[in-house]
Amino acid sequence: MSVFDLVARDLETRGDPLYRIADIRAADPLAADALLAALPEMNRDADVTALTVALRTLLPEPGRIAEWSVVEALAAMRDIGMLLGSLKRHGTEPLDAVPEALPVLAELGRRTDMVPRDTVHHYTTWNPLDARQRMYTGEPMEAGLQDAVRMVFPSLVASLDTCAELAALEPYERGFAHALDRTARHVQAMVDSIDFTVANVSPVFFAQVLRPYFEEISVDGRDHLGPAAAQVPLWLVDLTLWQSDRSDSRYDAFLAESVPYSLPQWRAFHAAHAGGTSAVSKLSAAISWEQVDRLPPELAASAVSLARVLRTLKTFRARHIGIARKAYSEEVRLYDVGSGGAPVELLRAVLDLTRENETLVRRATERPRTPVA
Repeated sequence: MSVFDLVARDLETRGDPLYRIADIRAADPLAADALLAALPEMNRDADVTALTVALRTLLPEPGRIAEWSVVEALAAMRDIGMLLGSLKRHGTEPLDAVPEALPVLAELGRRTDMVPRDTVHHYTTWNPLDARQRMYTGEPMEAGLQDAVRMVFPSLVASLDTCAELAALEPYERGFAHALDRTARHVQAMVDSIDFTVANVSPVFFAQVLRPYFEEISVDGRDHLGPAAAQVPLWLVDLTLWQSDRSDSRYDAFLAESVPYSLPQWRAFHAAHAGGTSAVSKLSAAISWEQVDRLPPELAASAVSLARVLRTLKTFRARHIGIARKAYSEEVRLYDVGSGGAPVELLRAVLDLTRENETLVRRATERPRTPVA
């Protein structure tokens, strides 16, 4: 059994149906397996007529949705979403072509407490891994991108716990450094994911083949982003470490757009901790910078651990920018902004903010120290 499967099994014990990953993957309430197996061919042919018929064929009666479990509703949104993205990629607004999909999307969103279309979770974590895997293109690089996102989901869930623990602690408490060390291990999964992406998904394939399937669609007069990797909520960690009180308006605006695409528990975490005191601010308040060479052991350990996790975040963001620059270079790109709605300039701004906070904390770790008696 893989590490992911072990963590996924642990998540399922939490009682939240959105963590019942194996069950969601296995579910096929719309009997969509055969139809979606043909989706890559429909997309290769740009067959809008076939895609329209397929979407109309899959739609359940709205009243039937009330009989489903949340697991089945999530799987249904996953499968309908593949057709929404495909139609939009070929220049057709899905609900203009199939207006009867609107009440279905609205009810599925209501039942699952999520936006009324598919998200990155539907497209990756809740997507089957076997021959039933839902893909727009069927290409190995698309499967690679899905795998890269899947591999961070358990760590993000685990970071929710460690960051909540961190928010309740002060830097002079021993548990502060321990919570940071566990968070650093979770964030390392993001670095591993970006390295996996570099090795398995070319920027040209993403920019020119896959990116068009992640366009926003209009649902009841409101635009909803596609299942973009940018929806993977690294802000869960940022929020507690530094973003809650050391951000800027650009990142705040991006989060306001991104948070609604997260799981309900994750949105609740954001609401509970936004505007709180970050770990960086707590450490800064606790340290006398004139006597930084005489820090108590607990504060010194907290500073080292906080610098370590911020350095890992900085590493991820630097590598992410490298990929984004290639995918959105003038000679390659089809779009000016990323699939999550952010331009490369915003990625640079967030990297700069991460680096500034890491530099501040690192000051407390680099001077020779005289132990405090």
